[in-house]
Amino acid sequence: KHFNVCLEKAIPTDKDDDLLSHDRGKILLGLKYSTAKQCLVVNVVRCVELAACDSNGYSDPYVKLYLKPDPEKRSKFKTAIKKKTLNPEYNEEFIYDIKHNELAKKTLEITVWDRDIGKANDFIGGVQLGINSKGQRLKHWYDTLKNPDHKFERWHILAAELIPEV
Repeated sequence: KHFNVCLEKAIPTDKDDDLLSHDRGKILLGLKYSTAKQCLVVNVVRCVELAACDSNGYSDPYVKLYLKPDPEKRSKFKTAIKKKTLNPEYNEEFIYDIKHNELAKKTLEITVWDRDIGKANDFIGGVQLGINSKGQRLKHWYDTLKNPDHKFERWHILAAELIPEV
């Protein structure tokens, strides 16, 4: 007997997500609010099907994170750069020290970039999680806020452009 077993979690689709371009790629993020440490734990797990930005058909991707509003850009974190890949594995964890009641006013901005030597890095795509998000992005943020000390891991489709904060 032969069985085909999918080892991946199904990527959730949502009407709001369908409006976004699928050609930028997807990112798997884990979020958890720790009540003991009073912090938001963000896990950048991996990306798949990223857009190729280099002439060799690959990208050298890395991920940037901000917890906005953040005029001084003190909340900036970056993953390591993964060379020549469109499906990078990161498994990196980032911690934002913040009180639970302040987190609701914040937006987590995650952007994926292609590292270029000698010229400006290329923007591949991004996603924003917060109370102004829609669809799966809003659900992921809401689940994290409403269920502290529980980790929520979800796939998000990268948007070609981010909606500026109001």
